[in-house]
Amino acid sequence: MKILLIPGLWLDGSAWDDVVPELIARGHRPVPLTLPGDTLADHLDAVLAALTEPALVVGHSAASTLAWLAADARPDLVAGVVFVGGFPAPDGRRYADFFPAVDGLVPFPGWEPFAGPDSADLDEAARQRFAGAAIPVPAGVTQAVVHLRDDRRYDVPATLVCPEFSAAEAREWVTAGDIPELAAAKNVTFADLDSGHWPMFTKPAELAALLAGAARERP
Repeated sequence: MKILLIPGLWLDGSAWDDVVPELIARGHRPVPLTLPGDTLADHLDAVLAALTEPALVVGHSAASTLAWLAADARPDLVAGVVFVGGFPAPDGRRYADFFPAVDGLVPFPGWEPFAGPDSADLDEAARQRFAGAAIPVPAGVTQAVVHLRDDRRYDVPATLVCPEFSAAEAREWVTAGDIPELAAAKNVTFADLDSGHWPMFTKPAELAALLAGAARERP
């Protein structure tokens, strides 16, 4: 199956370099995306341009919302969505307005906001590589308002990969109404992954196995 891999904030398609060969070895066709442009609409256009056939769409962290926007725009072509360490924002919420912008760009804020389980599995060398390669994100992306229009997105099977939090915790958040889009989705699977927030760097084989499993379950 074709698998679109959407990176989260400050990352490009190379973030998936260690995951891609694992997916190919399992018989899939991974397509890592680098998102162009200065707006959320530009990013969504890039995802939809790659959606030329039924595919599993994977979003990491903030890009979980971008993957869900693809399901909303093309529910007939998105065979399934996988959220890795993130949750789809509801209609009317800003995309990822979590960090301050400087001159229209949101730079990587350093490791302090990610202290604890998010980054515990990254050694100092990995942190330096990440920070050195981090790409500032246009504020026109992070501050954009999410618009969801097609309720058929709720029919698209969804998998939530739970790295720095547990599947049990995520289920509780959904039940409590904290993740309304997942509460409304009709087919949601929760999968634990013992890693920090960036499993594509620290647990690529394990992450690929979960993505391949999600792909196998889709028609």
